[in-house]
Amino acid sequence: MNIDEMEQELGVMQLSDSFFPTGIFATSNGLEFFFTEKKIQGMTDLIEMIRINIIQQIGPSDCVALANAFDSASKHDFYKVVETDSIVFATKSIKEIRDASVRSGVQLIKCVSEFVKDDKILNQYKNNIIKNKAHGIFPVAFAISCNALKIKKEKSMMMLLYGFTVGVVGAALRLGLIQHFEGQKIIHSIKPIISQTIKEYSNKSLFEMWQFAPQVDIAQMLHEKMDSKMFIT
Repeated sequence: MNIDEMEQELGVMQLSDSFFPTGIFATSNGLEFFFTEKKIQGMTDLIEMIRINIIQQIGPSDCVALANAFDSASKHDFYKVVETDSIVFATKSIKEIRDASVRSGVQLIKCVSEFVKDDKILNQYKNNIIKNKAHGIFPVAFAISCNALKIKKEKSMMMLLYGFTVGVVGAALRLGLIQHFEGQKIIHSIKPIISQTIKEYSNKSLFEMWQFAPQVDIAQMLHEKMDSKMFIT
C-alpha cells in the first residue's frame, strides 16, 4: 500500500467515525416512533427496518445521488453537481427527512472545508450553499467531501450505507431496544445488503432515482408530533 492509498483509507476512517461532527447521532430515522408505539420490539424487527430503508429508500435514492454527484465532481462538472443537489432535494417530500439531510450535509461541508482548502468543487459547493444557490443535501455533500479526500466512489457508497446502519443501531442501543452484542450481529447481517446495493446503484442515471417506503415516511412525520423525544428525527 502506497502513501496515497494509506491517506485514502485514513479519510475513510475519518468520515466514517461517529466522532465526526455531522449531527447524525441525533437522528433515529423514525426508530424512536416505532419503538414508542411498540412496533419494533427486538433485533429481528430492527434488521427488517434497516433492510427496508436501504432497499426502498437509501439505495435507489441517496446512493444514486451520491454516485452521480461523485462522478460530476470527479469531472469538475459543477453544473451537474448543483443539478443533482436540486433533484435529490426535491425527491425528499417529507419535511423532517429533508431538513435533517440538509442539516447534516451543510455541517459536513463546513467541517471538511476546514481542513481541505485546495479542492475547487468543495469550495464552489460551500460558496453556493452560503449564497442559497445549493441546498447542501447530505448524499451530495458526502460525495463532494469523499471526492475531495480522494476516496473512491464505491467506498463512498459503502460508507453512506454503513453509516446509516450504525446510526440506527446506535439509536436502538440508546433507546434500550437491543444490547451491544446484538448490535454487532445486526451490522454483520446487513453487510450483504450493503454490498448488493452498491453493485446495483453505482452506475444508475440520476433520472433512474426512486424511493418508496410510505410506512417509514409516516413514522418520520408522526415522530415530529411526539410530546417527548430523544432524537431530532
